[in-house]
Order: sequence, then structure tokens, then C-alpha cells
Amino acid sequence: MCRSIKTLRPPYTETVTEAEMRAAALQYVRKISGFRTPAAHNAEAFEAAVAAVTAATAQLLGSIEVRGARAS
Repeated sequence: MCRSIKTLRPPYTETVTEAEMRAAALQYVRKISGFRTPAAHNAEAFEAAVAAVTAATAQLLGSIEVRGARAS
């Protein structure tokens, strides 16, 4: 597991920024690809994966309901 990826849902954090979601996505893609920085010929695929994981993260966080969380 990527230990540097922090939990982004309440009660662990109240607000989540796009930068935090992208940072988590970047760590995930780095871990599964085995590349810290991809070679030029893989850069487009790497960045597309980061964008897709960021979007999936935003969708997940916008859809989940945390029991006992305060309504905003």
C-alpha cells in the first residue's frame, strides 16, 4: 500500500482540494507503474492515468456517505 497517500474523506479531513486528489492519484500511478517519472514515450499514458484516477477519486468522494458525519 502507498503509505504516503492520506485518507481524503471525513472525519480524516473536512475539505479536499484538487491538488490533494491529484497527489494521491500520482502516488497510486507511480506505485502500480513502477515509474517515479516515466520515459518520454510513456509520459502521455502516465499523465492520462493520473487524470483518470483523479477524476475517479473526485467522483468517489462526491458520492460516498459517511455515517455520523455532520451535514454541511
